[in-house]
Amino acid sequence: MQQASSWFFELQKIICDRFEQVERAHADSESAAASKKTRTTRRAGLEGEGGGGIMAKFKQGAVFEKAGVNCSEVFGILGEKAQGSLSSSKELPGLEQDPRFWAAGISLVCHMRNPLVPAVHMNTRMFWTPIRCWFGGGTDLNPAIEFAEDTEHFHAVLKGCCDRYSPGFHQSCKEWADRYFFIRHRNRPRGVGGVFFDDLNSGDWERDFAFVKSLGIAFLDSWLPIVERRQTMAWTDSHRETQLAHRGAYVEFNLIQDRGTRFGLETGHDPDAVLMSLPPLASWP
Repeated sequence: MQQASSWFFELQKIICDRFEQVERAHADSESAAASKKTRTTRRAGLEGEGGGGIMAKFKQGAVFEKAGVNCSEVFGILGEKAQGSLSSSKELPGLEQDPRFWAAGISLVCHMRNPLVPAVHMNTRMFWTPIRCWFGGGTDLNPAIEFAEDTEHFHAVLKGCCDRYSPGFHQSCKEWADRYFFIRHRNRPRGVGGVFFDDLNSGDWERDFAFVKSLGIAFLDSWLPIVERRQTMAWTDSHRETQLAHRGAYVEFNLIQDRGTRFGLETGHDPDAVLMSLPPLASWP
């Protein structure tokens, strides 16, 4: 378990360092000083449980309007509501007798200043209970204004990562993402999809863990080239209006449907850390 936890915190540092590089590269003379101060970090603990984590936030930069890169390692007793937030709990009939749990993971969401740069989400995690342990996670692209070549690039990088783990695995993960990241009450996808997996326990922990690590790096390769391609493009007020409306639907999904949001709140996580996925501004009709 410690090996997995250490990796998630290492990946957090890798990602934050890359994000800071992107900010510095695109900061003009007027915004350079502000961009250097976009990142803040703080440690967060849990009420009534063990563990905690590190929250890293980027705000009001030249590239990131708001981004959160959070990492945590927590343990305790899994309440009934939290058990219902885990798909694996349905396969763990002994959990009600021994509801101990341990979990670690990294979760990030990026909302971008330029409406032509797509928002993105990524998380990877490991859960342990006395019954079994498993990995889960995924990433999905959320453009307000879609460019076909960006969507193609994003999926191609993820396909290579998944299929190196197991031929055909990408198709399963892509279809799962399409089902999961679907806003049911609006009958529309949240974005253009990506990959999603849960309950990953093939019996070869090292192999499964290696895949989870590779997905964390593949996320950077799948998304940052898109950021570089779109960040310098000119945008209009109309683009901004489209972005804010798209964010409104994103908020609805995260508050109404997302299992990770429910699990975080029901296990005593810092609400600010759990809700860091929400954009700074959004609009509704």
